[in-house]
Amino acid sequence: MTIVVTGATGQLGRLVVKHLLTKVPADQVVGSVRTPAKGADLGIQLREGDFDRPETLVAAFAGADKLLIISTDGESAAERVRQHANAIEAAKAAGVQHIHYTSLTSADTATIVLAQTHGPTEELIRASGIPYTILRNNWYFENDLGTIAGALATGVLATSSKGGRFAPAAREDFARAAAAVLTTDGHQNTIYELGGPESYSYADLAKLIAEASGKDIVYAEVTPAEARAGMLGAGLPAGLVELIVDFYRALGQGELDVPRGDLEKLIGQPAVSLREFVADAVRG
Repeated sequence: MTIVVTGATGQLGRLVVKHLLTKVPADQVVGSVRTPAKGADLGIQLREGDFDRPETLVAAFAGADKLLIISTDGESAAERVRQHANAIEAAKAAGVQHIHYTSLTSADTATIVLAQTHGPTEELIRASGIPYTILRNNWYFENDLGTIAGALATGVLATSSKGGRFAPAAREDFARAAAAVLTTDGHQNTIYELGGPESYSYADLAKLIAEASGKDIVYAEVTPAEARAGMLGAGLPAGLVELIVDFYRALGQGELDVPRGDLEKLIGQPAVSLREFVADAVRG
C-alpha cells in the first residue's frame, strides 16, 4: 500500500505523517510537496507536487492507493478550488484508488466564506468517480492562540460572535483522525463531521483562560465593525481579519455548533479538551 500526503511539510501535514509512521512502514508513505528539501527530516520519500503545475502532481501521485489532499492556502476561494481541481484530475490520471480530503464542518450547507472553497471541492471529488472520504474539520484550537495571548495581555477577550458556539479540536487530533482513516478500511464514500464532543462559546474560552492563568479575563461582545477595527489595530492582515469577522458571523448563526463523536471514535481515545489546550497555552 502507498499513501500520498499533499502538503506534508505543512502544520497539519507533518502531524499526519508523524501518526502514519506509527501505523505503517515509512516506505508506504510519500509526501507531495512544493519544495522537497524542506521535508528532509520527515523520514519519508518526498516528491515535488505543485498544485499550480498539474503535471508535477500526476508524477507525485503515481502508484498511490490512498491520497490525502490537504486543502491549500491559496489567496482566494476561486484559486483554492482551481488548485484542488488540478489535484483531483491528477489523481484520476495517476490511477489513485481512494481520495481523502480535509474539508470544513457542514461544507455543503454553511454560508461561512471558507465553505466557498470546501463545498465546491467536495462536489468535484464526488463527481470524479474515485472512492472518497471527506474529513470535515471544525475550528482548530491553534487558530485562537493569538486570542489567548491577547486576552492575557489586556484582560479582555472580545468577539462579534453573538454568543455562538463551536466544536473545535486540536490539530494533533485532526491529524490522528486522518492517519486512522488512511490506514484502515471501511471509509469509502463517507463524510465525517470532525470536531470536539463538546461545543464552546468565546465566553467559555475567556473563563478557561482566567481559570488557567489566575487573571481576571472579561468577555465582551462587540459589533463586527469594532471587531474588525480591533484586529486591524493589532496588526493582523486585512484578508485574515475579514475571514475572522466572517467566522464570528457564522458562529452567531450556529454553523459550527456541531459537536459529534466521530473524532474520538476514529482516534480511539478522548480528544484533547479546550481546558487542557488552554492550560498548556497559558503555561507556554
